[in-house]
Amino acid sequence: MRIFWVFAAILSILILSESDTCVAGTLPDSVQTPESFIINKLIFVGNKVTKERIIQRELQFKAGDTIPSSEIEETLKQSRDNLMNTSLFNFVKIDTILVSVNLLDINLTFVERWYIWPAPILELADRNFNAWWQKKDLSRLNYGMFLTWNNFRGRRERLVLFLRFGYDQKYELSYKIPYINKKQTWGIGFGSGFQQNHEISYRSLDNKELYYKVEKGFTKRSIFAYGEAYHRKGIHNTHLFNLGYSRLQVVDTVVSESLNPDYSFGSDTLNQFMVFYYTFKSDFRDFRQYPLHGYYFDVTMQKLGFGLFQNPSVDVLTIQTNVRKYFQIKGKFYWASGLTVKTSPFSEYQPYYYQRGLGYGRDYVRGYQYYVIDGQHFGILKNNLKFELLSMREMKFNFIPWEKFSRLYYALYINGYVDVGYSIDNQTSAINPLANHTLVGYGIGLDFVTYYDTVWRFEFSVNKMGETGFFISFMPSI
Repeated sequence: MRIFWVFAAILSILILSESDTCVAGTLPDSVQTPESFIINKLIFVGNKVTKERIIQRELQFKAGDTIPSSEIEETLKQSRDNLMNTSLFNFVKIDTILVSVNLLDINLTFVERWYIWPAPILELADRNFNAWWQKKDLSRLNYGMFLTWNNFRGRRERLVLFLRFGYDQKYELSYKIPYINKKQTWGIGFGSGFQQNHEISYRSLDNKELYYKVEKGFTKRSIFAYGEAYHRKGIHNTHLFNLGYSRLQVVDTVVSESLNPDYSFGSDTLNQFMVFYYTFKSDFRDFRQYPLHGYYFDVTMQKLGFGLFQNPSVDVLTIQTNVRKYFQIKGKFYWASGLTVKTSPFSEYQPYYYQRGLGYGRDYVRGYQYYVIDGQHFGILKNNLKFELLSMREMKFNFIPWEKFSRLYYALYINGYVDVGYSIDNQTSAINPLANHTLVGYGIGLDFVTYYDTVWRFEFSVNKMGETGFFISFMPSI
């Protein structure tokens, strides 16, 4: 409970502090509004690293455009939202300067983020914080160095070097170039890595993971490499194409009769396969970090194995889609709903390693964080009623000399929620009783939203079995 009291103290300071609400730019006061405005020129201030063409890519206007006066403020707001959603800036302000009766200059002022993060790694080897908290085993820690260079060369490129030692070891290098053509519609990326684990989950029993560990050596080794292409013609819709190679190797004991002969394809300890997946995203959220208005849709098709490697031949097809809707009910009350559905239409048999049901990543019913509900198909419906305790505000720390860190924005929301989920398991439901049953979880929570895409969620949940728990998460629930 110590973390609760620390957070309560921080909350009290934020509520009592004097701060201003962050707002987008507006038209000058006392202006007799004409029918339309002509954009004279764009003035960029504060983008010391980011190239102007990267900024212009996100704007709903350009110099020379004529915009109806009834649409100008919404156009400015949408442009600011687009720029904030690039994760390149902490603050964006758009102001208008009246040059003549219907001629405007647009002044864009930025506070860029810190883009180079040579951060140390100190993380947990479990599925999530709550799963680790049950064990409280400090030996299950990973450590190392994670170098992320966002906005590399000022072109929104991303370079990642990942070196993780300790319980689960991983080494990865990846590079993403979002735009390679003049129209800034196509991008590419590539990466490769190697991972090895002292301990792995080899099956689930009573909806809890069972682990196998070796003191010397590693239970699992995997290698992967991929290349990908992106297509983003406008602002909101993106296509991603990814082709890669994966190699999985486990020790003999894992696939033995004593542990799990259905861990991977065949009784061989080595699986090699090609991977292809395609994702389409349509994103109309106002603020991707923590949206209050708009909607989001994506669909992903992933195919593992194309018959290029035999003995055994890996063959899994999955399709997953997410639909999320956000809107304001009235005043400070907001609603959010999200539906996630995953299916494996032509893969009747899926080994343990190649299937993921509920309980992994953000695909879980709140109140069931301590469980995994494996299955070949699943669906989750999440619903949140939010009350805006503190709207987005700004706080300044004058003792910090760097503007990238001295200006903090934050918001607080109280929410109540109800989640419903169902996982279809045609293989191991006899030993995992939560599969093939409706799961219901509900509760209340407090969300703290701040800069650098940070969200802290503190929730008290109850599930259908009457179990209760206090859970901490570090990503939006929907």
